[in-house]
Amino acid sequence: MRFRLATQGDAQALLDIYAQYIDTPITFECVLPSLEAFKERIASIQAFYPYIVAEENGRILGYAYAHRHMEREAYQWNAELSVYLDRTCTSLGIGTLLVTRLIQILKLQGILKVTSGITQPNEKSDGLHKKLGFRLVGTYDCAGFKAGKWYNVSWFQKDIGEHTLAPHAPVGINEVSPETIEEILKA
Repeated sequence: MRFRLATQGDAQALLDIYAQYIDTPITFECVLPSLEAFKERIASIQAFYPYIVAEENGRILGYAYAHRHMEREAYQWNAELSVYLDRTCTSLGIGTLLVTRLIQILKLQGILKVTSGITQPNEKSDGLHKKLGFRLVGTYDCAGFKAGKWYNVSWFQKDIGEHTLAPHAPVGINEVSPETIEEILKA
């Protein structure tokens, strides 16, 4: 298995994985986006944050990415994480490997806190985050309505950097050494 940054050429494979969750509460999106819309999302995220795929023998098994958590300037040191695995590849440790690499890159960017919103119930995702040292900080009751049911969303967070009184603004992924990113992905 190898890990690498996603490319636009991966969009269909990533969308195929995402499609496995569109009829579940794991995503609150109710209609599968078009391939073009998905490509735009990938590009938008990659303008600042890492977007990583796990592949084996040319087949993408899963992906993880970070994006801005809340839009106001004071939130810039936080990033929200998302991870999706092909349903045939869950509970194999791939999610752990993806998120671990994602966090290492985010640290280099100057991100200090990572968060994840998890629709409940979702024992696998809860377990992944607890295993990686995230802590539950709260639950939004009835946060989303999908397929005739209301769902709660639990929020997990993890500090990955020191919160000083003079923090440096995070830098975009393009400002991190490509060689260092490659080392992280190969580790």
